[in-house]
Amino acid sequence: MLELIAQPLTADAFAPFGDVIDRRDADGFPINNGRTQRYHDLARIETLGEGARPLISLFVSQPVALPLSLALLERHPLGSQAFMPLHGERFIVVVAPPGDAVDPAQVRAFVTDGHQGVNYRAGTWHAIHSVLEREGEFLVVDRGGPGDNCDEYPLEISVSL
Repeated sequence: MLELIAQPLTADAFAPFGDVIDRRDADGFPINNGRTQRYHDLARIETLGEGARPLISLFVSQPVALPLSLALLERHPLGSQAFMPLHGERFIVVVAPPGDAVDPAQVRAFVTDGHQGVNYRAGTWHAIHSVLEREGEFLVVDRGGPGDNCDEYPLEISVSL
């Protein structure tokens, strides 16, 4: 068994794996007539494929009723997709491992606490966005560009809390 002791996260220690996003270690500069401090370029967004580019979007979703009834899962084979709630919205996350088909025995459901976001890896099957309690506004980062980047798999699912 591999046993690890977690060390404090630092930009230098994490550099071989990616970027630490933390304004406290960044050099900021004033903008907007000095009313705002901007911490610029805190992480490198990577996209794969000819003509691919990152997209930053806002999604405004209406709340779902419980139990949640789903008719399909979808995946994005050419890029990841991240959802971050902007106002403490809780939401349901339904996922299954990547593959050509969905194995119902491997489907999982989670509920966020309103301060958590998710980033689906490329090819991960997931449900449509399902916000609870009230309308939700989410910052979404995903891939744009050429290529078919959305597959659907029909599967009836019921999710309760």
